[in-house]
Amino acid sequence: MNNQNHVIPGNYVSVVVVMIPLPAQGHLNQLLHLSHLLSSYDIPVHFVGSATHNRQAKLRRVHNDETSHPIQFHDFDIRPYPCPPPNPTATHKFPSHLIPSFTAAANHLHRPLATFLHTLSSKAKRVVVIHDSLMSSAVQGVDTISNTESYTFHTVSAFAVALHSLERQGLFIGSSNDKTTTLYDGYFPKELNVASMEECFPKEFLEFIGSQFRQLPKKGAGKIYNTCRVIEGQSLEVIERVEPQFRHWALGPFNPVKISSSMKSCSSHSCMAWLDQQEPRSVIYVSFGTTTAMKDEQIKEIAIGLARSDQKFIWVLRDADKGDVFDVGKVRKSKLPEGYKHLIGDRGLVIRDWAPQVEILSHWATGGFMTHCGWNSCMESITTGVPVAAWPMHSDQPRNMVLMTMVLRVGVVLQVWRQEVVTADAVEEVVRKLMVSEEGEEVRKNAEKLGNVVRQSVEDGGESRRELEAFIAHITR
Repeated sequence: MNNQNHVIPGNYVSVVVVMIPLPAQGHLNQLLHLSHLLSSYDIPVHFVGSATHNRQAKLRRVHNDETSHPIQFHDFDIRPYPCPPPNPTATHKFPSHLIPSFTAAANHLHRPLATFLHTLSSKAKRVVVIHDSLMSSAVQGVDTISNTESYTFHTVSAFAVALHSLERQGLFIGSSNDKTTTLYDGYFPKELNVASMEECFPKEFLEFIGSQFRQLPKKGAGKIYNTCRVIEGQSLEVIERVEPQFRHWALGPFNPVKISSSMKSCSSHSCMAWLDQQEPRSVIYVSFGTTTAMKDEQIKEIAIGLARSDQKFIWVLRDADKGDVFDVGKVRKSKLPEGYKHLIGDRGLVIRDWAPQVEILSHWATGGFMTHCGWNSCMESITTGVPVAAWPMHSDQPRNMVLMTMVLRVGVVLQVWRQEVVTADAVEEVVRKLMVSEEGEEVRKNAEKLGNVVRQSVEDGGESRRELEAFIAHITR
């Protein structure tokens, strides 16, 4: 079968893909990476959302080599969604300030998207809609368009999806008191310290999740995951057993696994020149994603712990994203301890703006990653072979921590994630454990081994490449 897309006279094409992300950076980023993967097979890809969030996705994307079919962005008019600023003192660490933008996108994208899909359907043999699982209300009625098929994309690990699927069917039993979890058929360790959904999400977002899952297309063609079977084969088997009515596609890793020369030339961040001057695997990279707002007290503890560790580091110290990242209003800038720059000397860099994370993790000088365990960060650390110090904050992150440290064994736990303030002593201890201890050396070897396996799997003939090519053949059939 010829997998290339051919343009038919009269601007008629055989297949087009429409991406519908939730407007949060971790979600935008994954579907944009997938868009680049699919467009590399000469398939036209349309990326839809508000003008603000499309601009955000383009600004922060990792530079990819240009393809013959550049991604087409479509800015739809979505009603204003005033969002409060991030609240570092909130009881729950989940970015509740972003919920209004999520709700607005899910509810108000439906009409313009439906019009757009009907227009596309008249010009293509098949319209393939790939939508975030939390944007289901936007694709209501997609099943009524005869030449359109929809795929639900889960932005979290297959491990997290598997646990959730088991929970919904009463096959997974967890106690919020003793944190003992029993799973079936020996797929996972018998006892896991897994946080409950109620602990991971605030009530209002659990309600949003429930409403979107209830509106999943009844005739969906399948589900897509940003992972691969060499990483999460057992979790994917669980999902396939629990939900046999769907076809499940592991198309990851979405992020680039090799940094091309064009990507290097586009990265002019000063931290890359600093990394070039360091010893191999001597630097720990510290970043907690785009939705973490920390108290000043916590930031001070991190600063002191990093300084005391005597290890070289790059620390991305930014506040959580606002609903509109281009809002020029006041942005909180946390203070570091007085004289901190003199204290750390040339051992560390503190970055206050956006940092090229994939390039940093791919650099030979980077030997560890202190992370919130967002799934993008987990996949980027796995594909680059960098071990993690896991410090989850909310959402799927506590469950990803279990996957990374207990199942895959490519990281160490910083501290029990529910603790209010993690001390400088704990930060110092985990940095030393990851970077210079025997335990750290073991997880480093595990991470490097898994990274090599994953990178080999995306080469020609590799398991991950074959699954991606099978999906391409399926949608262009």
